[in-house]
Amino acid sequence: MGLRLRLTLLATALVAGMSLVLVLLAWVLAGRTSSPVAVLPASAPVVVDGVVTTPEVLLATVRDQAQADVLGHGSVAVLLVVAAAALLAWTLTGRVLRPLTDVTATAQALSQTTLHERTRLAGAAGPRDEVGRLAEAFDRMLDRLQQSFEAQQRFVADASHELRTPLAVMRTEVDVTLADPFADAAELRRMGEVLRDATDRAEAMVAGLLMVARTSATGLAVHERVDLVPLVAPALAAVEPERAARQVTVTRQLQPATTIGDPALLARVVGNLVENGVRHNVPGGWLRVRTEVAATGAVVLTVTSSGPPVAAHEVAALFEPFHRGGTGRTAHRGSGLGLAIVAAVVQAHAGTVHGAPVPGGGLEVTVTLPPAPPTGPAGSSETAG
Repeated sequence: MGLRLRLTLLATALVAGMSLVLVLLAWVLAGRTSSPVAVLPASAPVVVDGVVTTPEVLLATVRDQAQADVLGHGSVAVLLVVAAAALLAWTLTGRVLRPLTDVTATAQALSQTTLHERTRLAGAAGPRDEVGRLAEAFDRMLDRLQQSFEAQQRFVADASHELRTPLAVMRTEVDVTLADPFADAAELRRMGEVLRDATDRAEAMVAGLLMVARTSATGLAVHERVDLVPLVAPALAAVEPERAARQVTVTRQLQPATTIGDPALLARVVGNLVENGVRHNVPGGWLRVRTEVAATGAVVLTVTSSGPPVAAHEVAALFEPFHRGGTGRTAHRGSGLGLAIVAAVVQAHAGTVHGAPVPGGGLEVTVTLPPAPPTGPAGSSETAG
């Protein structure tokens, strides 16, 4: 039994019940209408249409006839009203439930290739009642599903392409070396170094993919108080050889900034941002790392660096997996997962990440995280150079 039929039966039953109550009330009132008639003496004969009767019989006859007329005409009226109510309820419920039918038809027609289908009921011509809001919410859900599915398709395609590169390098090196009958120990050592580099790259890529997937799917497993300031020094130490080779000047402006989260994941955020700022910098460039507490109480980490110019419309894409953004950034080694990991970890910490191009070239990445609840008197801020 469909919803339309159930609503029709419910409305019809309500109308039928109310009609029967009204007929019963009219039947009772018709029986009482004869009571106010003047009561004649019991011995006084009454002549009606040539028939002699007593006042009691006359009153009873009038009452019975009035009630019979009400019952007869009322029954016909009830049948007509119930039939009209059923027809009207069926028609109106069909019109009201038509958007639900469209939503159902759209949902049944969905597949991997038809995620673009929409109910199209959220416009100005559509209903603005609960059904209209349901259709609008359904369309928005489809928008999110389509975006997620397209992002997943791009992610799988990019991952397959990126993982194919180190595998192809290893296969080529092995084939070339095996095909050389005069390969000596030096050649085998060179092949081993190439294979090791390709293996390291593939391993780092797989680790990054797993971190993005696990962080996005399961969220945080550890909730601790974490100050971002102690995470900066290890991150800078990890890129010190590359920083020295590029002669990048580092400036630190650090104030205590404590949040709640996973220390290892937050250390990965700081490390990836610092590594990104050094790796995609220019020789003799600069890098600035700043931690602070905003006026709103939020914890803010900002990593700004010089580098090749970045178009404003490309900044958002830099946080997608395997996107390196232009020839100035693709020229460097890397899996293209650094900023994608940052975005996934920050989102898991209920924070936001925002990128903006630096005038003259470079990128500024700002991470905003919820503050940790206070545990005691507020301490004084310090600045490290």
